[in-house]
Amino acid sequence: MDFSIKTEIPGRRLRVKLAGFVPACDQGPFEAVLRSAPCISEAKVYPRIGEVALSYCGERGRERAISHLASIDAAAIEGMRAEYSFSASQHSHQLMLDLAWLTGTYLLRRWFLPKPLSIVLGLVAYRRFLVAALSSLGRARLDVPVLDAAAIGMSFVQLDPKTAGETMFLLEVGETLEDYTQARSEGALVDALLNVAENAQKVEGDLEVEVPLSSLAVGDVVAVRTGMGVNIDGQVIRGCAMVNQSSLTGEPLAVERTVGDDVFAGTSVESGEILVRVKSAPNETRLRSIVDLVKNADRYKSRRQASREALADRIVPWNFGLAAGVALATRSMTRTSAALMVDYSCGLKLTSSISVLSAMSQSADAGFTVKGSKYFDAVCDADTIVFDKTGTLTEATPSVAAVLSFDGWNEDEVLRLSACLEEHFPHPVARAVVRAAADRGLDHRERHAEVEYIVAHGIASSLDGKRVVIGSEHFVVGDEKVAIDEAQKGRIAHETEGLSPLYLAVDGELVGVLGIEDPLKEGVREAVGQLRGLGFKRVVMLTGDNGRTARRVAEEAGVTEWKADLLPEDKHAYVESLKAQGCKVVMVGDGVNDAPALALSDVGIAMGQGTAVAKEVADITLTDGDLSSIVTLVKLSRALARRMDRSFAQVMVCNSVFMLLGILGAVTPQTSSLLHNATTIGLSLSAGRRYRV
Repeated sequence: MDFSIKTEIPGRRLRVKLAGFVPACDQGPFEAVLRSAPCISEAKVYPRIGEVALSYCGERGRERAISHLASIDAAAIEGMRAEYSFSASQHSHQLMLDLAWLTGTYLLRRWFLPKPLSIVLGLVAYRRFLVAALSSLGRARLDVPVLDAAAIGMSFVQLDPKTAGETMFLLEVGETLEDYTQARSEGALVDALLNVAENAQKVEGDLEVEVPLSSLAVGDVVAVRTGMGVNIDGQVIRGCAMVNQSSLTGEPLAVERTVGDDVFAGTSVESGEILVRVKSAPNETRLRSIVDLVKNADRYKSRRQASREALADRIVPWNFGLAAGVALATRSMTRTSAALMVDYSCGLKLTSSISVLSAMSQSADAGFTVKGSKYFDAVCDADTIVFDKTGTLTEATPSVAAVLSFDGWNEDEVLRLSACLEEHFPHPVARAVVRAAADRGLDHRERHAEVEYIVAHGIASSLDGKRVVIGSEHFVVGDEKVAIDEAQKGRIAHETEGLSPLYLAVDGELVGVLGIEDPLKEGVREAVGQLRGLGFKRVVMLTGDNGRTARRVAEEAGVTEWKADLLPEDKHAYVESLKAQGCKVVMVGDGVNDAPALALSDVGIAMGQGTAVAKEVADITLTDGDLSSIVTLVKLSRALARRMDRSFAQVMVCNSVFMLLGILGAVTPQTSSLLHNATTIGLSLSAGRRYRV
């Protein structure tokens, strides 16, 4: 079995990340196989997130536990299934089982065993606390395991094994409840993300059909082109493409993938076209990428979350300082123990983490996916929002409203050749051209050579030895030097007024212009108004389109600042200038040409129907393309900040009160520990509540 060690408490516990998820029906048998090893005292399997938590004991317990886990295979799990009658498919079932076991063994030791044997078993149980503490001290760290071991040890020093047993029981119950609460929050997030639909271009004979990702099976063939994402694990069977694998390898440069090479879910095609045969179940690869997102959220912690967790670690030495002061002042071991029984670390870390997981889960339900809490922070602090136009403020399904022909060509010939070139690319305008040709019943059999997609400019190819280009005026007239006379300019201006013109030229001669109608998305003006009401000082639109079209869209959307005729580097430079002015910038876009600006902004938001490259560099993805989701995102980000601040205050106040009551002798150390653990769980459950936005 393949796995990697995620975290560990030396001498006590391991948490490992498996290579994949665990089917719910295998959870119980898998745990039974794990517990069959004498070195493993406790085992928990978290199916949805593909993790296992192990408690081990005995000499060389760690090495033996790791060796046993590595030896487990599907046959071992299947062999245990017949003997295992209880399959815990829900965390709550496992929680009840764990609590029942902890309570039963504790009461057995306390009520039914002879006192000498009970003391011996108590010392054996204390060993794992002591080993964890010594390990921390060996690394020059004063942390929670040291606090726990010190508090329990003081009870043994006072020849009070009963109190020591109570303390260990309470700590184990608290730890079990904390694990459950954390796993439940992670599971809720995974479930929410699994409900987000994804599609693929399935090849069926000579046809391509857009199908749900979940409907694919091993052996199916899918097409992936420039700007599209690879959402399955498979092997290239035709074509060649430059694939961006930064999400898997961290390498920013795209790599060539051709026939026989493997490609993986979570990567994206920067240029080229490939056919890929599915090698593994899409649901498994999708779940893997979702779990990676959940687990990698720790890499993107906000300043607020990171500072809370750093404070939790820094405050532990002060617990020892306070305990030393109490010991000197009162000469009471009981009151000194009370200063050690309550710590702030668990509460601060758990409430912060669960608050973020809850916000990420609710984000997925609301139609956007957030990579980590730092981006909630960035949205909360932002004062400027920048929108791309096409596919962001305007509909993702533009249409061809006018076809102009020149140089002896007719409209059908212009539209047929345009569709033949554009069908290779996933951009909304390209789809509009292909759809217009299909509506006219125009067959556009390929006669041209391999096409070249020039980002943010257009497409170039050759036809019967002649160079063919289609794209913006900047590309066709400016870069390709295609001449347009005054009569043609006048006709184009008149017949494409308010439309976005797409120029087609063959061998340096203009043969046609397509007028693309790009209507504003429903609710955009309202969303822009709400964003201003939420405190955004500047709302800007950037577009590569011409000034006339940009002005019309900006006026309809209620945007007062806009820039037209921009290349990707121009958008990047504009965002850079905003940041130089001290603006906190949110950038929203959907295309390959938006990727540089998305990456530069404080937080980049990609539209869900946009290109995979844009979504790869973005920090947040809108799964449905509805701009009202951005309004919800801003409100949710601010609600998260308020909840984390409130939880911080509650943890600090409650635990300080419990510690003070114990030091004053108003409650026993065990009571203060019980109150501390109960409060930690209660605040964690509260942190996981749904946000009101």
